Amino acid sequence: MNKTIYKIGFWSGLIAFITTTAYVIVQLLQLARVFIFPVDEVLIYGTSLCIVIPFVFEILALHYVTADAKKFWSHAALIFAILYAVFVTANYVVQLATVIPMKLKGDAAEIRLLEQTPHSLFWDFDALGYIFMGLATLIAIPVFEKHGFQKWVRISFIANALATPLITIVYFYPEFSEKVLVLGFPWGITAPLAMCSLQLCSKGITV
Repeated sequence: MNKTIYKIGFWSGLIAFITTTAYVIVQLLQLARVFIFPVDEVLIYGTSLCIVIPFVFEILALHYVTADAKKFWSHAALIFAILYAVFVTANYVVQLATVIPMKLKGDAAEIRLLEQTPHSLFWDFDALGYIFMGLATLIAIPVFEKHGFQKWVRISFIANALATPLITIVYFYPEFSEKVLVLGFPWGITAPLAMCSLQLCSKGITV
């Protein structure tokens, strides 16, 4: 059974890494005004949505290969990963399936409440999602040893956890701007790094 779980963890981690990297690239291109509506929003929400299931399965696989003495931490990480999944999935599905089509029809005024704009309802959903993702990596840190390859997974999780307060500032700073958004750029490095390192760990290293 463990071989199957390791494979699931490996492939889920690889997909999570690829989709997270794709999201970061799309975000940078969006800031550079390479895309226009609706392509920009479809790509940003689409790549974000593609992160969700692989990330949850990667953390689920981690939980199942974690030693019993440390399962409290992996279980807590899984709970936070699920909370992340619920909030961001609700947001991205609404944006892709409702908001963007209505805006294309010229009926944006009818769904203004659903649109993700700074400090809106779904903006807060997105914020909570990524905060919970950061908490998932924070609470999972005790799972990993301080030696061998696990040391590097541990470091990558610490780095991503440290980036979470910056993400919080980006979302909840009173006046949103692109300059504030740049503050969250470290997440664009730490999140893919954490997913990639855990993916490599899942090739067969028992935690």
